[in-house]
Order: sequence, then structure tokens, then C-alpha cells
Amino acid sequence: MEKKLEQQHSDCIRVVLFGPESTGKTTLSKALARHYNSVWVPEYAREYLQEKWNNERKTCEPSDLSAIAIGQMRLENKLSQKTNTLLICDTNLLETKVYSEAYYLGYCDPVLEKFAIKNEYDLYLLTYIDVPWEADDLRDKPNAREKMFQAFEDQLKKHKKPYVLLKGSKTERFKLAIREINKLIKQ
Repeated sequence: MEKKLEQQHSDCIRVVLFGPESTGKTTLSKALARHYNSVWVPEYAREYLQEKWNNERKTCEPSDLSAIAIGQMRLENKLSQKTNTLLICDTNLLETKVYSEAYYLGYCDPVLEKFAIKNEYDLYLLTYIDVPWEADDLRDKPNAREKMFQAFEDQLKKHKKPYVLLKGSKTERFKLAIREINKLIKQ
């Protein structure tokens, strides 16, 4: 499993949207990829878990996390080879780690945890909970948004990851994200 979670080298700038469910990560990551005419890495867990829900009416279990992590890195590694400029990731392994610990009594598979911390991103865009909750088949923590947000921010601080907090309207978030990404591009 270790080899499958390792991030492959690429000369691109890697930006990841990071935060609790229903905070606008997918919408914003797609918009940023369009804006920069760059490559977008979707959230593998969403497709994987939606299919599981549709077929079995079951939610995520600890045994699913390895498949989700491997699928996410397979997508990211494949798409990182298609650009040498900017890669916009809808999520990453650190997000999977946060959810693992939140749902499974603080537990995260040690191999997943190792690569969640080891894999490098130039910028994390941390999405705040000031947008309306949108229910779907997979979202299940509308009353724990503040607690979940804190878990995400704590991981960024604990592991000294470079991040910017995105708050406000879609337009405000988009403009701040562009400003921060442009700084990276100029460097």
C-alpha cells in the first residue's frame, strides 16, 4: 500500500481545497481549474462512496479508507503528469486522515497517516463553514460543522502546512484563492 500512497514528482504547483463537508470545495476547485485553464483532481471518495450507497445502502466503513486513499492518489498522480503549471486538488490524504479520526474514535491507519503528512502541497485553501449546509446521500454531520472545521485547521497547524482561510461568499473566496495562487505562480 505504501507505494500506492506516495506522491509522484511533478513540476507543477499543487493547491488543495481542504475542509469539512458542504463548504464549497468542489465548486471552488472546479472554478479555479477553469480560471487557470489547469488540471482538476476530483474527490475520489465521493464517487466511491456514492456507488457504495447506491448499491448497498451502506456508508463509509474503516475498511473503505485504504481503497479511497489509493484511488485518490492514483488520480492525483495520473493528473499531475498532465501539467507542469498548476494542479487543483479537490481533496487529499490529509482530509481522509481527518475524517478517519473523526469517525473512528481517533484512529487512522498508520500508513495512510504517514503519507497524509508526507505528501506535499504548495497551498491548502481551508474552507470555512459560513456557507449553507447542503444535504445529500453522503453528508451526515450538519450539527458538527464547527467541531469538524476545528479538526481540519488543527491538522494544518500541527503539521505546519501552508494554508489560507477562505470565508465569505463564493466570489470573495474565489478572489482570495486567486490572489494567493497568483503569489505562488510569481515565485
